[in-house]
Amino acid sequence: MSETMSGTVSDADFLLQTRGASRELGAWVVSVAFAADAAGPAFALGDGTLRLASTEPGGGPGAGPGAEWRSVAAHDGACLSLVADIAGGFLSGGDDGKLNHVTAGGELRTLADFGMMKWVEHLATHPSGLRAAAVGKVVHLLDKAGAKLKALSHPSTVGGVAFDAKGKRIAAGHYNGASLWFVNSKDDKPRVLPWKGSHQMVAFSPDGTHVVTTMQENALHGWRLTDQQDMRMSGYPGKIKSFSFSGGKGRWLATAGADCVVLWPFFAGGPMGKPPIELAGGDGVLCTQVACHPQHEVVAAGFQDGLVLMAEIGSGKIVPIAAPGRGAISALAWNASGTQLAFGTETGFAGVVDLSKR
Repeated sequence: MSETMSGTVSDADFLLQTRGASRELGAWVVSVAFAADAAGPAFALGDGTLRLASTEPGGGPGAGPGAEWRSVAAHDGACLSLVADIAGGFLSGGDDGKLNHVTAGGELRTLADFGMMKWVEHLATHPSGLRAAAVGKVVHLLDKAGAKLKALSHPSTVGGVAFDAKGKRIAAGHYNGASLWFVNSKDDKPRVLPWKGSHQMVAFSPDGTHVVTTMQENALHGWRLTDQQDMRMSGYPGKIKSFSFSGGKGRWLATAGADCVVLWPFFAGGPMGKPPIELAGGDGVLCTQVACHPQHEVVAAGFQDGLVLMAEIGSGKIVPIAAPGRGAISALAWNASGTQLAFGTETGFAGVVDLSKR
């Protein structure tokens, strides 16, 4: 990747060193998320802890070498999932069967305990107050107070879950397709979107017209909901562990899984019959994580060698965030305003960068 950037690889840490903070956390970073009421991100780790990156007044994220990153013992086992909660703070799921809420200050409360043999692998929240937790074949819906609303059963283990932008529908990926449910429906019969194979992560396009899943094989699959037209997006050299719709109108779907950021057009009739564009390609290192800026057509990307960068979709301009050498990027996220970017690696390195104007 380095030959596509201005400067040398040694320059790639400039933003992390001058505008950020980092820590060696000692365990695989499973996920990272920002909460509306937290000054910095939370990192979910494979050892069952959450690390809350703190800030100091007037400083950037985790400003100062002595700034504390609070550790919360969230799960007896591994953290499997983490999202910002609509009630403030964070929701975490673990292989101990627990769905926990952790406040920005580090206070922990168990919202649901599904049993030690159950894994809370996938979470989703919506500003309307809805929460969803996928446990085995069942997606459990909870309200803002944590009360269980309903349980939605699927033919096989759920590989991913997502709400649409309005919070009226929820999608779940599973074997041989995806299921769409209306949250307020009384009969709870899903609309099934069929396609052979194992479907994992799932997302609605921001305008609600398409559903896209990642697959066990090196491919994406999508459906246009107006006529259930299938969309096959294949040709990736690696498994797609991350995808993200661009900010604003969601014109682009950015994906990992190749030695560049692959972006599929979701406008002017696309992606059917339209080729993707590629950004930040170079030396054959796989992109492992992508996260689109919440407002602008900018995508952050993390790679197998630890490189983190930002790319402007329109111009292709690339700005390095963190240099390679710290392990494969396993987690990547923006805060809601797009002023902070956080990342974590398989080796336990975590960083957060403040990109706001100064």
